[in-house]
Amino acid sequence: MKKWYEDEAFWDTWAPTMFSKERREKAPEEVDNLIPLCGAKAGASVLDLCCGPGRHSLELARRGFSVTGVDRTKRYLEEAHRQAKKEGLDAEFIQKDMRKFLRPKAFDVAINLFTSFGFFEDQKDDELVVKNVFRSLKNEGVFVIDIMGKEIIAKIFRERDWHELDGAIMLEERKISQDWGWMENRWMLLKDGKVKEFRFSHRPYSAAELARLLTDCGFARTQVYGSLAGTLYDHQAKRLVVVAHKGKPRPG
Repeated sequence: MKKWYEDEAFWDTWAPTMFSKERREKAPEEVDNLIPLCGAKAGASVLDLCCGPGRHSLELARRGFSVTGVDRTKRYLEEAHRQAKKEGLDAEFIQKDMRKFLRPKAFDVAINLFTSFGFFEDQKDDELVVKNVFRSLKNEGVFVIDIMGKEIIAKIFRERDWHELDGAIMLEERKISQDWGWMENRWMLLKDGKVKEFRFSHRPYSAAELARLLTDCGFARTQVYGSLAGTLYDHQAKRLVVVAHKGKPRPG
């Protein structure tokens, strides 16, 4: 039986919501903030893990970075590839499960943005992703993860929500389980008298939990922020952003 993240219908249905015009237009500003946050130098090689349709991959490529975007959703990758080809950008796009992508010591920077982490029921799979990113980075490489932190979720949590979306109605239900170790979601789209329903789940991480996972997987140090702009991770934080530094190789 397929997992929710393997269901192409899920990604097709919610693409207009997750990658709306407004969110696409924010990509340049987000990259403006991302570059100094990770210290990326001109021409650096960047891995965009779970790149989607390439919002950030394409913007980084426009600024002269050598970009590799990885995602499991074919439709998103085809869109990103078409745009890169149209603009003549230095970007490649690879269809791969994030647990299986590995290119040893190939990248200066790796990014995983927009809560694209914590999908797997077995936490060892999260560890595998981080270890593969660690191995894919050059000796002093940097990994940036951007998610909705557990502390933020707890502050704004609502069991049910609804929104109007271009003539449709979106209903959301959420449930916390496993002592705040797991979050179950139910999304419904009501449009033209038809209903589409999807269930998905993920593991929410606190700042301390995510930083510890990164250091346990080999990263030398981490920095925690409340946004890509480098604001404090405090009671006013909107996102959880952790910057992990691989560091120099140990002697011997």
